[in-house]
Amino acid sequence: MAVPRGLLLMDIIDLIQPDSRIVQPGQSLTFTCRVSGYSVTSYGTAWVRQREGNPLEWINIIWSGGSTDKNDALKNKFSISRDTSAQTVTITGRNLQPEDTAVYYCARH
Repeated sequence: MAVPRGLLLMDIIDLIQPDSRIVQPGQSLTFTCRVSGYSVTSYGTAWVRQREGNPLEWINIIWSGGSTDKNDALKNKFSISRDTSAQTVTITGRNLQPEDTAVYYCARH
């Protein structure tokens, strides 16, 4: 099957997070993604967000070996970690501001 350019095929990912959260400017927030269908030690897992009216923006990724890459524009705002036994990948945003309002997603890379 030919895959059109720009199409991302993903396994099933069970995203565990509250339906919505409201934080005051300057506060922190943590999202946890529990994956199924693959091992976090076999593939990278990324966090991306989509602000209203904007395209997807990648935040950071934790690779299968445990190393991480971050979006330079967001590197001081977000951190990523994982728990290999629980098959979870967690992102924490610090000093959040109104411009951080978005839908946040995790995805296999």
